Amino acid sequence: MLIAKAYAQATGGGAGGFDIVGLMPLILLFVLLYFLMIRPQAKRAKEHRSMLAALQKGDEVVAGGGTLGKINHVGEQFVTLEIAPNVEVKVQKPSIQTVLPKGTIKGAGSS
Repeated sequence: MLIAKAYAQATGGGAGGFDIVGLMPLILLFVLLYFLMIRPQAKRAKEHRSMLAALQKGDEVVAGGGTLGKINHVGEQFVTLEIAPNVEVKVQKPSIQTVLPKGTIKGAGSS
C-alpha cells in the first residue's frame, strides 16, 4: 500500500482548557486598533467640544462647507454668522470646524 495510515494523536491539555495563547492575536489587534483609531478620534472629539464651548461673539470661524464668517450671536444650539456686510446665516454649533485668528476674514477677500 502506498498511503500510510494516519493515527489521531492525543491532545496535550485537558478537555475544555482555556488557551490564552490562541487569544493573543485578537488581543493584540484590539490594542493596536485602540491606539491607532479609537484614542485619536476621541481626543479630536474632546478638542472640538471644548472649542465649541469657548465660542464667543466676534470670533471668526469656518463652518461646514467652507462658509467663512464672523460670529454675531451664540445660542445654545445655533450660531449666527455674518458672512458679508448685513448678511447673516444661522448654523448649528457642531458645524463650526475651526476658529480662525482675528483679522483673517479681511485678508481673505483681497486675493
